[in-house]
Amino acid sequence: MKRNSTRVKAFQGFYFLALLLLSTRSTAELPEGPGKALTQMVCTECHSTAYIERGQGYDSPEAWRYLIASMIDLPDAQATTISQYLATHFPSRPEKKPKLISGDFDIEITEWLVPTLGQRSRDPVEAPDGSIWWTGMWASLAGRLDPETGKMEEFQLPADARPHSILPDDEGNIWYTGNSNSTIGRLDPISGDITIFPTTSKDPHTGVFHPNGMLYFTAQHAGMIGKLNPKTGELVEVATRARPYGIKVAQSGLLYVAHNGTNAIAEIDPETLAIRYFDIPDERTRIRRLDIASNGAIWFVNSSLGKIGRLNPETGAVTQWDSPSGPSSHPYAIAVIDDVVWYNESGMRPDALVRFDPATETFQSWAIPSGIGIVRHVWVTADKNLLIHQSSSNRIGLVKIPH
Repeated sequence: MKRNSTRVKAFQGFYFLALLLLSTRSTAELPEGPGKALTQMVCTECHSTAYIERGQGYDSPEAWRYLIASMIDLPDAQATTISQYLATHFPSRPEKKPKLISGDFDIEITEWLVPTLGQRSRDPVEAPDGSIWWTGMWASLAGRLDPETGKMEEFQLPADARPHSILPDDEGNIWYTGNSNSTIGRLDPISGDITIFPTTSKDPHTGVFHPNGMLYFTAQHAGMIGKLNPKTGELVEVATRARPYGIKVAQSGLLYVAHNGTNAIAEIDPETLAIRYFDIPDERTRIRRLDIASNGAIWFVNSSLGKIGRLNPETGAVTQWDSPSGPSSHPYAIAVIDDVVWYNESGMRPDALVRFDPATETFQSWAIPSGIGIVRHVWVTADKNLLIHQSSSNRIGLVKIPH
């Protein structure tokens, strides 16, 4: 079977871990029909069949083939057989289609397919020189894109790192959270050298640089917040409520953390790491990401209830709005640009990008062109545009926003 050679190389260090994960989770039997055995073999190489069952589905072999081509390079005969099988047994699900809201605001979305297929590209950021970087979590790599030319190159990271997110420092180094090997790493793009900082928390998740020069990060399953001195390597970690996820720095210098395991937002003192919690209404609330407006308001996605919300950290008051596609829309990533809120509805297919204007309390939304992969994090560029991605279809995107 023909393979993307870069993909094979990237997966060498991760292959045995993937086999272990596959052996410990249920892989449902696919429906009977021509192409079943081939589909079962190919599609379970890197993930379980549950990914197929949970998806939107497509009514045409061409649509399935478009998705497959972003994951693996197959011979034409096998791609045809698998896409026809999937179109027959996994058609589109109308309940997964987003409710798109029209409006007068125009945006332009450009997407790039990354070189290494199947890597689960995610969490793009902009470096000081204007280049766009992303992490290929499943392939343990960091990629760089020149948005002017479309040129891409990828840097191999430790095979067991499985970096969850990355961020640049002021000198152009790229830092990553080693989600599977309990590390924080620093990549020097000029030399390619990697410096490793071990952590106690088992799964560093999302990081942010503070004006004080420290790097703060969450560790979701470990239930910890970390503070790393990039110059000395000194590390301090403290326990938090369940599943700390997104993290941001306010203009006040305080840190705010979203919790994906309980209905809370944490406010953290950057020096002492003392924590104050804001309980968000409804115990079913789970918050993946948040961002901060110019007036200090904390905007967040209520992923489990299909809402977006605003927290006033001065009073503790919370206001929430229903997302256009409803309770199952699963808002995920969020950014505030010029005090307008941008987020995605990750539970929909295609994944929808939503704009919410708090001044008028109005929504507008767009289908992401390759919206089959879920935006998990976004980044606001120096020009106040938005970087997005589609992890399942291995694409990095740039949303140009008129100002």
